[in-house]
Formats: sequence, structure tokens, C-alpha cells
Amino acid sequence: MPPHALPARAKPAAPAPTRTEALRLQIADEIVSGVLEPGTPLDEQDLAARFGVSRTPVREAIRQLSASGLVSVRPHRGALVALPTPRQLDDMFGAMAELEALCAGHAARNMTVSERRGLEVLHQALRALVHEGDPARYHETNEAFHAAIYAGSHNGYLAELTLMTRARVAPFRRAQFRATGRLGGSYREHDLIVQAILRGDQPGASEAMRAHIGIVRDAFRSYAGAP
Repeated sequence: MPPHALPARAKPAAPAPTRTEALRLQIADEIVSGVLEPGTPLDEQDLAARFGVSRTPVREAIRQLSASGLVSVRPHRGALVALPTPRQLDDMFGAMAELEALCAGHAARNMTVSERRGLEVLHQALRALVHEGDPARYHETNEAFHAAIYAGSHNGYLAELTLMTRARVAPFRRAQFRATGRLGGSYREHDLIVQAILRGDQPGASEAMRAHIGIVRDAFRSYAGAP
């Protein structure tokens, strides 16, 4: 297949978010950017009226946000914004870096030829989105890119653990794409990971991924104005 056709093939890998997912992302962005400060109550009825939806997607979005540590749900008292402390966030990203490094290393060793080609397709799609300057679509395709590496590890339990941890840090990872120049930086970091995987370099793929997640953590801190 000609190289110019790769981005077009990869675009279907990023489906439009559901109403609940879109709502979750909107609320998450407001939390990590400081529009909704820690301790702010999240009233289902008020949010439903504000976003023009029923209370059902609001309730589900809040439930999902509680799993990522952005929201604290108190029985019979409602939900409120609860950002992790800097130490908690460091611990989360530290665990994420090691899990993803393991996945990348195993992927370098275990990915099939078709899986490697699929990873290249997603990588080229991300390059196109850098040029388009579309953080939302870049984030969606980036999710597919990382998921392909998890699956390519051919270790189902490791992939499951990594996906669970990723869900906890996803709002923070997404926020950093709004920082100036971050899309291009992310793509260049991905390129090191992809090249290591394609040449079967297990230590190199692990180290490139570990470094990438460390940069993601620092980019979020910079975006959010964290110390």
C-alpha cells in the first residue's frame, strides 16, 4: 500500500465518543484545568441542565470519573471534585510507566507481522493529526495506538492491568495535549517506541516507552500549573 494512504485507513480506529464519554471528557477537562476546583460539589441535576442531557449520562460520567480519582463519591451526600495530590499522581504515573514499558518490551518480541503493520498505520495517522492540530482526535487515536501495543504484548493479564491503570490517569494524559507543541513531541516520542518495536529491540522499546510516560507526566504538570 502507498504510504500516502495510511492515514486515511487509520481514521476509523477513532470512533466518535458516546454522550456519556463526551460528558466525562468535558467535566474532566474542567477539573484538570482548574475551572472546577477541588471540593466543588457536582450536582447531577445542575450538570444535566447545563449540558442539556438527562441525569443518566451525568450519573454514569461521575461514576467513571470517580474511578480515575478526579471525583469523590460520598454515599447519600453526592459527589465532589477531588484531584489527587502531587504524590498520588506521581505514584500513578510511575506505575503506568512501568506497566507500559513491559507491554512495549513484550510487543517488540511478540507482535505478529500484521500487528506491526497495524501499529505503523496508527503511527502515521497520528502524524497526520499533528499537522491538522487536532488534540481531540489525536487523543482518540493515541488511545488506539497504546492499546495496540498492549494487545501486541500477547500477555492478556498484563494488558488488562495496564488498561485498568490507564483508566485512572486518562484525564491527565488527555489534558497535556492542549499544551503548545505537545502533539509533535508526543509523535516524536512514539516514533522511538515504534522503531524499537519494529526492529525487535525489547530493552529499547521498554526504555523509550518509560521515557515517554515520564514526559507525559511532566507535560501534564506544566499544563495544570502543578509544582
